[in-house]
Amino acid sequence: MKDVTAPRAVVAGGAGFVGSHLCDRLLAEGWEVVCVDSLLTGARENLRDAATESRFSIQEADITKDLDVEGSVDWIFNLASPASPVDYLAHPIETLEVGALGSLACLRLAERKGAGLFLASTSEVYGDPQVHPQPESYWGNVNPIGPRSVYDEAKRFAEAVTMAFHRTRGVPVRIIRIFNTYGPRMRRHDGRAVPTFIDQALRAEPITVHGDGSQTRSLCYVDDLIEGIWRFLHSDLTGPMNLGSTEEVTMAELAELIRSLTDARSPIVYTERPVDDPENRRPDTSLARDRLGWTPQIPLREGLAKTIGWIRQDEVPERSGRGETLPSSA
Repeated sequence: MKDVTAPRAVVAGGAGFVGSHLCDRLLAEGWEVVCVDSLLTGARENLRDAATESRFSIQEADITKDLDVEGSVDWIFNLASPASPVDYLAHPIETLEVGALGSLACLRLAERKGAGLFLASTSEVYGDPQVHPQPESYWGNVNPIGPRSVYDEAKRFAEAVTMAFHRTRGVPVRIIRIFNTYGPRMRRHDGRAVPTFIDQALRAEPITVHGDGSQTRSLCYVDDLIEGIWRFLHSDLTGPMNLGSTEEVTMAELAELIRSLTDARSPIVYTERPVDDPENRRPDTSLARDRLGWTPQIPLREGLAKTIGWIRQDEVPERSGRGETLPSSA
């Protein structure tokens, strides 16, 4: 039987990479979890562990069309969006819709249920930053009409509407800005550097680095991110709050490190740089460190080794995930 006293969460985008790890953490903490996902980029197979719990259920639904959940809800976690450049460039309208209409749907459900709203925003709101590292007070340098704008501006709107509901309608909110996160359950072909480089190395294919490889990212292992989310949820802060690693690495260095960790003989080749690709990306995490006592614990080399091990074991071809049966909350 379900524990009627357990906190109840709705996780929009819960079948995705980060969303599925969040579902697992909430369940481990004793929560009841309803995952809502259209499966545009998420996969049911990410929820295999969660599906063994009686306190878990899934609704396959597009939150840009409608969002309703029966029963009480304590917190709604809005993680619904394509998150990799390959995905949001392939689905630009859907990305804008989920950032705008989907965020509104989550906030309206929170208002109806008397629940809080947790928004997973992104470091992309800073664009190609002219301030380094990026503090939460920085307003960003975003091209509003470039190809990446469908994701950047969708998340900026999501932040704005979340704060509007908080200020005018009293909805409790938390806003985090996620910097580049990696780990198990990333799709091998989603276009982001870590899974792409690992997949190419394991297949003994050339490792393709954009530009001259001097651009930097700060990569945070997913378990560290989830710990930051959990601590922020239980704080009295609203945000936005940066969550990410301050361990900065160039893309050329990342390619070399992955080649070494996989014992690959793949050559590293350099390709054309994408439009509006940020030159540098590293968060100022002083707020999370000082107010939450949070700092990432897993070094890049260790996290990459864990991710490589998972990808090596994951021999099942990627698929939509619609074929498996998980418990329904309908």
